[in-house]
Amino acid sequence: MIADLPATPSAPAPGEAPVPRDPAHLAGELRVALMRSTRRLRTMKSDDELSDAQYSVLALLDRTGPRTPGELAEAEHVQPPSMTRTIGCLVERGLVERNAHPGDRRQLLVGLTPAGTAAVAETRRQRDAWLATRLATLDPAERDALARATEILRRVVAP
Repeated sequence: MIADLPATPSAPAPGEAPVPRDPAHLAGELRVALMRSTRRLRTMKSDDELSDAQYSVLALLDRTGPRTPGELAEAEHVQPPSMTRTIGCLVERGLVERNAHPGDRRQLLVGLTPAGTAAVAETRRQRDAWLATRLATLDPAERDALARATEILRRVVAP
């Protein structure tokens, strides 16, 4: 019965590749698009000398508040000595500070300084501005499709 058949995707516009329906093929296409998007967004930083790993720690601290070096290493999936070096660089640059842990004097808490908070805010502003400019070139239907895709991607990557 025709009503039971899946909808046939519309033909792509001239110059556009067909939308892949096979999950394996779609996975490859989506992975490449996401990686290129991420790579481009990562170039937008408030400080060009800030590495991606350093910015990631700053952004994590901005989202979660102060953390121990061990918690940061675990969250960032790196070994504690690597995190110690990252924290040291961020302290030298005045972006984070180490303070005594209120509940465990053997521990330190790493938190953002006002300069660290400003660096995260400026980087996010630059990235959002670049992306908003790119999204403004799309027609409303394309932006609606991306809004739906955003929700779908959140479900795909949810734990």
